[in-house]
Amino acid sequence: MSSPDEILLAIRSTKLADINAWRGRLVVWTAAATAGFVIVLFTWATDYAITLFFSMQKANWWLSLILTPGGGMLIVWLTNRWFSGAAGSGIPQTIASLQEGGKDSPHTALISLKLAFGKIVLGVGALAAGFSAGKEGPSVQIGASVMHAFRRFLPAGFSVHPKHLILAGGAAGISAAFNTPLAGIVFAIEELGRSFEQKTNGVVITAIVLAGMVSISLQGNYTYFGHFAVGKIDSNIIVQVIVCALFCGVAGGIFSRTLIESSGTIKGRLGHFRRIHPIWWAGFCGLIVALLGAVSGGAAHGSGYFFTREMLDGSVSETWLYAPIKYLATIFTYLSGVPGGIFAPSLAIGAGIGNDLLPLLGSPHVATAIIALCMAGFLAAVTQAPITSFIIVMEMIDGHEMVISLMAVAMIAAIVSRLFSPPLYATLADVQISRTSGSKPE
Repeated sequence: MSSPDEILLAIRSTKLADINAWRGRLVVWTAAATAGFVIVLFTWATDYAITLFFSMQKANWWLSLILTPGGGMLIVWLTNRWFSGAAGSGIPQTIASLQEGGKDSPHTALISLKLAFGKIVLGVGALAAGFSAGKEGPSVQIGASVMHAFRRFLPAGFSVHPKHLILAGGAAGISAAFNTPLAGIVFAIEELGRSFEQKTNGVVITAIVLAGMVSISLQGNYTYFGHFAVGKIDSNIIVQVIVCALFCGVAGGIFSRTLIESSGTIKGRLGHFRRIHPIWWAGFCGLIVALLGAVSGGAAHGSGYFFTREMLDGSVSETWLYAPIKYLATIFTYLSGVPGGIFAPSLAIGAGIGNDLLPLLGSPHVATAIIALCMAGFLAAVTQAPITSFIIVMEMIDGHEMVISLMAVAMIAAIVSRLFSPPLYATLADVQISRTSGSKPE
């Protein structure tokens, strides 16, 4: 039995009686709860924006030919005019802000309440205009910005560094946006923490979980795509895993490389036009997305959630065109410069690839399993974050019985992707740093 002295020593070592320590914990927990709440509001707004767009398109199919280009031009003008740093996903900006550089590093300009506000308004606007984008990348930058804003309230000497708040806020974005707390924690370690050497302590992990709990309390303990029966998993899954991983690895690697190359200088007349007339370029990209939507019955637009869910539950048999249509629409959305993530569209593209492979790989009773494998495989190939990818798909479909096969397809696809492209977010973060500091990346 512990003596009174040993108990007092334990209390001192864990700072249970330290007022400043408790004040710091309270600040972190408040920041996490606030970030979770803001992201849930953002999630609701994006869902409403997507529903609004599809309702307008259903009433007038030609409306997207005006709304998407015009909306893109307005959004890019607002971004360039008042919210520089809010364009694109938001994950590269968050990674760049974690680079070492001191308190006054210019990279922290990529994380602010102003940018969070811009990301919310312009991200919702992009989805309302019909672009192919997701909410998870913006949620990462929004969560990081909200939590980082609380750094001024941390007591002196508290163990949590202000950059820990960026790390926790970014992970909370994934956790709250998809209602996947485990994926949020893994994302912080695997993706955001790649270039951040300081050890994240238990307070930050608690903050990530707390943001997820706020999301659950407001939205309910739901599974993002619902509960699905994946069918009998037997030895045949080995062949399916290999085929899905190879297809998704190649397609995802090329997709990632395209986004990276387009972030630099595009040669030729198109590149010149993009540099001189970024607003008109956004309108051009928006027109391409609108045309893709017109020929696909709207499949090019939005995050892809509804189409993915229908493919998973077998209520619709999409044509082979869905995957390439969504693939191109997401690339042109990124090229336009509007704020928007690529996680959800990547899952939708993966689902489309899986749907196309069904005649080759199996009977209808394993359709859900094959589609889930391709969702994890394509996301892993694009992000080269295989652990986050298989966990997020597992949590989204409640597919715990597929954990080994999802893990295998994600690992193989990520390896294949590396033959075609360097890591997407880390490379784009270097681009953000070079733009912020005014120097070229090495």
